[in-house]
Amino acid sequence: MGLPCTGKATAARRIEAEREALRLTKDEWVKALYGHENPPSAQDVIEGRLIQIGLRALELGTNVVIDFGLWSRDERSALRQAAADLGATVELRYFELAPTEQRRRIDRRQAEAPETTWPMSDEELAEWATRIEIPTPGELDGTEPIDDPPAGFATWEVWRTHRWPPSVS
Repeated sequence: MGLPCTGKATAARRIEAEREALRLTKDEWVKALYGHENPPSAQDVIEGRLIQIGLRALELGTNVVIDFGLWSRDERSALRQAAADLGATVELRYFELAPTEQRRRIDRRQAEAPETTWPMSDEELAEWATRIEIPTPGELDGTEPIDDPPAGFATWEVWRTHRWPPSVS
């Protein structure tokens, strides 16, 4: 988990090879389906579909790498619970950079591989940095119990379906 250009995809590709894992990278799917567009209405649906694929792969005994931001603790708790329900072990990794290095990486990626990214303004980066819920050490090492679902949701599965809808409306 982490903000754009903090190293998530690089680490995901390495883990994919080392662990013989199925890597599910949202940006690759958005690019393949929408090209230069990055429609907000598609983001949650694509993430949800990738999560469904990942959970099925876990059921089949395949290692999975979820490669997208997962900025909220609720998102991470929902996925930790889903994996636990399947008897899978979760490793959370948090990637963080100084804003100047993040900007440098974004600019380099935009110059060298524009087909893999979208333009990101300094204002967007600053706003996103205020929205991410940084994981606690206990969340990262698995010693902290999974939170209860938010009020109004009986289970994490119900919350997941709400957070990641099955189709674009």
